[in-house]
Amino acid sequence: MSKVTSLIKDFINDESGLTAVEYAIAGGLVVGAMVGAFVTLGNNATGQITTLGCAASGGTEADAAAVTADTTGNTALGQCMPI
Repeated sequence: MSKVTSLIKDFINDESGLTAVEYAIAGGLVVGAMVGAFVTLGNNATGQITTLGCAASGGTEADAAAVTADTTGNTALGQCMPI
């Protein structure tokens, strides 16, 4: 009986599985932060490219801001108004 009791006590006191769970949680947090950073970077890059496209087609910065702020997803450069 003492061997079985010893095995049960060792199993209860074993914390090696807890380390794997902690790594999984930390990995999930890192991936979440990376996704958030890339989404923000992508949105900023889209805004800058739209501004550049409007400027190249003769539009103004205000026109580029209006195109970037369009929530319908319609960001065609044809919406830029000439100066």
